[in-house]
Amino acid sequence: MHVALGRVRCFLAECGNFDKRRMADKDYMTTSPQQFLTIDQGTQSIRAIVFDAYGEIVDKAQIKIESYFSEKAGWAEQHPDYFWKQLGDVCQLLWRQGKVSADNIHAIAVTTQRGTMINLDAQGQPLRPAVVWLDQRLCTSFKPLPWYWKVAFRLIGQTEAIHYFQQKAPANWIAQHQPDIWNKTDKYLLLSGYLTYKLTGHYRDSAGSVVGYVPFNYRKHQWANRFDWKWHVVPVKKSQLPDIVRPGDTLGNITPEAALLTGLTVGIPVIASASDKACEVLGSGGINPNTACVSFGTTATVNCNVDHYVEPLSFIPPFPSAIPGYFNTEVMIFRGFWMVNWFKEHFGLPEVQEAELQDMEAETLFNKLISAVPAGSDGLLLQPYWSPGLKNLEARGAMIGFSDHHTRAHFYRAMLEGLIYALREGTELLSRRLKVDITRVVVSGGGSQSDEVMQITADIFNMTIERPHTYETSGLGAAIQLAVSLGTYPDYPTAVHHMSRTGKVFHPIAKNAQEYEWIFKQLYRPLYNRLKPLYRKLFLKDSIGDTPR
Repeated sequence: MHVALGRVRCFLAECGNFDKRRMADKDYMTTSPQQFLTIDQGTQSIRAIVFDAYGEIVDKAQIKIESYFSEKAGWAEQHPDYFWKQLGDVCQLLWRQGKVSADNIHAIAVTTQRGTMINLDAQGQPLRPAVVWLDQRLCTSFKPLPWYWKVAFRLIGQTEAIHYFQQKAPANWIAQHQPDIWNKTDKYLLLSGYLTYKLTGHYRDSAGSVVGYVPFNYRKHQWANRFDWKWHVVPVKKSQLPDIVRPGDTLGNITPEAALLTGLTVGIPVIASASDKACEVLGSGGINPNTACVSFGTTATVNCNVDHYVEPLSFIPPFPSAIPGYFNTEVMIFRGFWMVNWFKEHFGLPEVQEAELQDMEAETLFNKLISAVPAGSDGLLLQPYWSPGLKNLEARGAMIGFSDHHTRAHFYRAMLEGLIYALREGTELLSRRLKVDITRVVVSGGGSQSDEVMQITADIFNMTIERPHTYETSGLGAAIQLAVSLGTYPDYPTAVHHMSRTGKVFHPIAKNAQEYEWIFKQLYRPLYNRLKPLYRKLFLKDSIGDTPR
């Protein structure tokens, strides 16, 4: 495989035109089907996309979804049947558009949002709404760890992180507040596993989709062994979890019930894919550690694909890659480009209303806000930790440098710059942890569609930044898995070479890059440690529930 990865680096550096690539494909293609249907169940929409063997979109259907509802502040839930119905609706919409026929689809792959959990009873029926990954509730009472694990975690300084894991695990909250529901829970599934069950009738899930507060061995890509500490911090039993399948293997076949809902042909295989972020990395062409794949999604991330286990931070595991047996070493900014929607809701009403009047996308007007402000936002600097992570539980957001000449436009640009500073910091961290030089940066996700945002990224990273040829990189990653699984291409490097390529390229502007370099090194990097003692006091106050004395 190392040889194959070496080959792909050469492939990516080739200067061949697309027509030559199509001719070369004939050497690899078999009689396998050349249309690949992927279902991308995201946080804000669900998409059914058909790709051809060159990574071009044949047709796409998209339905915006209600991400979640909240019965209480901080809760984020959605009915499992809602996700399933939307999957059926988006498939039927695709067929109605008339460009593709369900008869030409011979296999599908599904990629989903991570960390959304579902409780099913012994008949496979949902017991309660799904707890969506954006949920912020915390459990306050759970089974104590055995004394020997307490001692072990105290010795390595991880007691607080384990405690936070217990607080955040939805299973613990349900067991504490809805014990009757937990006692009736026969299966406890990620959204990917639930959709697999509805499509095939089997309780199976892809190893590439398992990211959440469940007892998973991230080193071996299987459920944790019975001696693992994770079984002590959540009430989950192994019998409640689905069988694990490697990415690219078959999860099952479309049932008559699923065929009726979706319009798919009974019996076609459902191929194991991976989480949306893992598929994004693959669809962006990130198959070697020298390539950093940045995602401007609801959660902003930077990933490198590696063939061995490397923790981006101590005791934070790399997540499963879309390539079986590989790892995505990831740094995450939890709220990420969710902050853009937050800004729109709270400060962007003029642009939203104007866009409606002009029948245009609001993003066009928000991009004008970016262009109205110089690099560095005239001294306004934002730290984007709107939500904490396991390694910085006390983290908060902050903005410094306000003066009377700053406007909403300054705030908006500073918010974007802060996110990109954090992603550059994460990229440099990965370079150190992996002991490699990151020579290529590919940016995908919703925010990448803005040329203005991409230019800021190139300036802050002071590197040439690539945007993939398609916005739908998660769906494309799943299509690449189908192409390899069905034998269209012999391996992932070959499939990536022929199906993923660079779209628009952005080069740093020297003057802006110089300004950002100074801000990043002199202001942004020292900022967190300077504010950390104050964040810590706020964290303790919230944890105790009163002002600490």
